[in-house]
Amino acid sequence: MKRNFLVTGSSGFIGFHLCKRLLKEGNNVLGVDNMNNYYDVDLKIARLNLLLKNSEDGNFIFHEVDLINKIILERLFSNFKPDIVINLAAQAGVRYSINNPDTYIDSNIVGFKNILECCKLFPIEKLIYASSSSVYGGNKKVPFSEEDPVDHPVNLYAATKKSNELMAHSYSHLFSIPCVGLRFFTVYGPWGRPDMAPMLFTKAILANQPIKVFNYGNMFRDFTYIDDVIEFLIRIIPKKIIPDPSFNKYKPNPSSSFACHEIFNLGNSKPISLKEFIDILEKKLDIESVRELVPMQKGEVEKTFASIDKIIKFTKYKPKTEISEGIEKFVNWYKEFYN
Repeated sequence: MKRNFLVTGSSGFIGFHLCKRLLKEGNNVLGVDNMNNYYDVDLKIARLNLLLKNSEDGNFIFHEVDLINKIILERLFSNFKPDIVINLAAQAGVRYSINNPDTYIDSNIVGFKNILECCKLFPIEKLIYASSSSVYGGNKKVPFSEEDPVDHPVNLYAATKKSNELMAHSYSHLFSIPCVGLRFFTVYGPWGRPDMAPMLFTKAILANQPIKVFNYGNMFRDFTYIDDVIEFLIRIIPKKIIPDPSFNKYKPNPSSSFACHEIFNLGNSKPISLKEFIDILEKKLDIESVRELVPMQKGEVEKTFASIDKIIKFTKYKPKTEISEGIEKFVNWYKEFYN
């Protein structure tokens, strides 16, 4: 059945791939993005143009809107009447948040509040929103589980994402809005973000420039391929979100709720070191890198590692893309797009 989807961050990495899949399945999609210059706007425009090109019978509509503009957001909700809202818009980046706090509050807090308000004013079936693995902050126990407390963020970006989870939960409880928060773990693949390791490293290696390897290569990331991320998302969309009847308010479990609100880790559950990631990338590029080993930066964490038992049980899906295959697909896209 054809549905109306409102997707924020539609010209971003995950948003672009999700819109492409939703359009392929015959849905109507309203894409919203502020097209900011945090990274190369030309890449965002290229993604957007591809969505417009693949749109059949005008089933993709795009509006360049900042989420802090509540009046325009309300107008879009009123006119389009979305069945499902998927909020992927956010000011991303850990290091950038240290010197640009206002941007994160505007986009990730005020903007998300406006989305929640619109979902209250114009009833929807479900809100799916992007959280982040960053919420696990200073936690050392791995793999990270939804049952773990997430009360010690190590950067403002993580704090805003934790805030999103709390805000969504409160609106779900007060206004019966079914909500799903997804803690994404280092998503990579074709059309990826230029500020993340795969793109940064590939660009530098091809230009025979040194790459900065933080924590001397002893950082571990749970790299998750974009196609697996989208498959998880697509399978969550039709699922009913209900309160947990076994929730114990005297011994609350962070992974469940008395409200119509769910949190899932969305990762690969196979972390690898930056050193190993670069080794594979060099092999796929057939070029040896020049590595500049440097200390870990402020606000970063040494390791991310997702427990994905909960989302596998909920969606009946497991990630299928091994890191070597994913990097090869990314490299092939990079060479074609930038050459």
